[in-house]
Amino acid sequence: MQIAGIAASLHRVPVEVPLLPSRTVRVVVVRIETDDGLVGYGVAGGGSQTALVELINRDIGPFVVGRDPLQAEGVGQALEHRFNARGMTGLVSCALSGVDIALWDLRGKAVGQPTWRLLGGFSASVPAYLTFGLPEYELDQLVEAARLAVSRGYDRLKMTVDGRTRDIERVTRVREAVGPHVRLMIDANESFDLLSAVELARKVEPLDIAWFEEPLRGNDTAVLAELRRRTSIPIAAGQFEGHRFRLRDLMLASAVDVVQTNVLFVGGYTEALKVAHFADMLRLPIANGGGWAHHNAALLAAVPNGHGVEMHAWQWTLAETLYEDPPAAHGGVLTLSDRPGLGLDPRVDLLRDTQAAR
Repeated sequence: MQIAGIAASLHRVPVEVPLLPSRTVRVVVVRIETDDGLVGYGVAGGGSQTALVELINRDIGPFVVGRDPLQAEGVGQALEHRFNARGMTGLVSCALSGVDIALWDLRGKAVGQPTWRLLGGFSASVPAYLTFGLPEYELDQLVEAARLAVSRGYDRLKMTVDGRTRDIERVTRVREAVGPHVRLMIDANESFDLLSAVELARKVEPLDIAWFEEPLRGNDTAVLAELRRRTSIPIAAGQFEGHRFRLRDLMLASAVDVVQTNVLFVGGYTEALKVAHFADMLRLPIANGGGWAHHNAALLAAVPNGHGVEMHAWQWTLAETLYEDPPAAHGGVLTLSDRPGLGLDPRVDLLRDTQAAR
């Protein structure tokens, strides 16, 4: 069996979340086909979607055609040496992620096994948390969205903070709305300096915050470690890091309590699995941030230190729209199927109708 063709395409998919107007989300879909007709699908993360499509179609695709898709490490090392020998992140890592995800979907279909089992097969069920607290919400909408999430059975919730809005009031009102038994996380999306992060952490510590996610600009390793020493709130980071070595450095510097690798940005499952195993050796949990729960769930289901998969409001509904019968979450748990591969085959009609001009 050999890789016969690879194609990336850009799509604009309409999605909706509670209490907000619908919007269109752009997504790059990667399709890999073998000479015996098997097809694997992946998605590539990152914001430069037109560049991702060009890089995959013009450079990465021709390079992998003719290779054996079952040689995970062989293909992975060849791609890394050819396109990322100097450990770059960003566009290159995102493109390689989409290709690697599609290859792992293909491998599962080739051997008749779900990808999560091929990656390690720890458990088909993974804990899930809902990122409901979007920055677009006004305060009253935020509280209503929190109550709605709890009424639907979610007991692990995440909301954004940014240092510019009424963060203390927003977190306080959400805690009051959901009660003391719901785990509540806050995510700064790398928007604070050290002093501002310390001040916010000090003020919300009494509200029993499960973790403070990516609080500091640039995920500065040394400063994250200092913040971790100055707050009792666990620190989570790493979702957009594009290489296993950056995540290794965060762990070895004692900068994080929760390692947040994301298969759409770090280089796919091949790279993320190395991160997960290294974290396990240090007795650290992994939990994805950056959305794309359906893809990251396969990684978290594969390893014993999987801590939580992020059901981000926009991207969760995107997956429900894009894929045929994707796994659903019930009671804060996402259970993967035994279907071969990722179990995430896109709706062909949707791909046709939503393809965007490059």
